[in-house]
Amino acid sequence: MSRPTLRAAGLVTLVIAALLGSAYALGRSLMPEQPQHSSGVAASVNRPHYADQPPSQDFPAPPPDSPSPSASGSAQPAGGGDGPYGSVMSTGSSRVALTFDDGPDPQYTPQVLALLKEYGVKATFCVVGENAQSHPDLIQAIVADGHTLCNHSWNHDVNLGKRSPDAIRADLVRTSDAIHAAVPDARIAYFRQPGGAWTSAVVSTCEELGMTPLHWAVDPQDWTTPGAPKIINTVMTQVGPGSIVLMHDAGGNRSGTVRALQDLLPELLDRYQLEALPVGTT
Repeated sequence: MSRPTLRAAGLVTLVIAALLGSAYALGRSLMPEQPQHSSGVAASVNRPHYADQPPSQDFPAPPPDSPSPSASGSAQPAGGGDGPYGSVMSTGSSRVALTFDDGPDPQYTPQVLALLKEYGVKATFCVVGENAQSHPDLIQAIVADGHTLCNHSWNHDVNLGKRSPDAIRADLVRTSDAIHAAVPDARIAYFRQPGGAWTSAVVSTCEELGMTPLHWAVDPQDWTTPGAPKIINTVMTQVGPGSIVLMHDAGGNRSGTVRALQDLLPELLDRYQLEALPVGTT
C-alpha cells in the first residue's frame, strides 16, 4: 500500500474512534442518574413496625405505710398470688377472665349482661355494696346468668386499706351483707381493693373473711372513657393466656366499654377460652 493510502486509512480510523467516543458519552448523559449512598449500599426501605410483644404492665406500688408484700397462705381459687401483696392476677390456666368493676348500674350492667349472654361468656362482677343495695335485681340477674361475684367495698373507698382492721372488716361485711340480701346463698369468693391500692391489712382482712384478693393483668383504663377503639387495642395488645382483664360496667359513662365489648368478645373467643373466676367451696 502506498504512503498516501496509509495516511488516509489512519485518518479514517481516528474519525471513527472520535465518533464512537462521542456516542458513548452521549449515551451516558441520557441514562437516569443512580442514587449515591455514602455507605456504598442501597438505601433502606421504610417499613411499618409491628409490635409483636405486649408492653410491660405496671402494677400499683405498695403504699409506703405498709410492710413488704408477702404471698398469702390461704387457698386461692384463681391461681398464684403474684400481684401486689399476694393478690391474684392470673387465672392459673390458659383461660382468660373478664372482670367488671363498680356496678351494678341500671343502664350499663344489663347491656353488658346481654352481650355476655349473646356470646355465651361467663365473667366476674366486682360489685360495690351501696349499688348492690340499690339494685338487688341486678345482683340476682348476675347470679342467674352464672357469673361470679366479687366484693368491691361499700362505696369504692380507695383509702380503705389504710384504715383500721376493724373498719376494713366492717366495710367488707356490710358489702357482703348487701349482696346476700339480694341472693342469700351467693358465694362471694373474691375481694378487689378499689384502685388496686392494696395493703397488708386489707389483704389479711379479706382472707379472714374467706375471700381471695383479686388484682388484674390487663387494664385498658376504660374508666377514663378513652373510646371503644383504644379499649379494644389495649386489651388485644396486652392480653395473653391466663390474663385477668379489668373493665367497668358502672361509675360513669360506660357506653365506650359496651361498644368495645361488641368487638372484643368475638375477637377474644377466636383466641382464648373465657371463664368466670371459680368460686371454689365455702
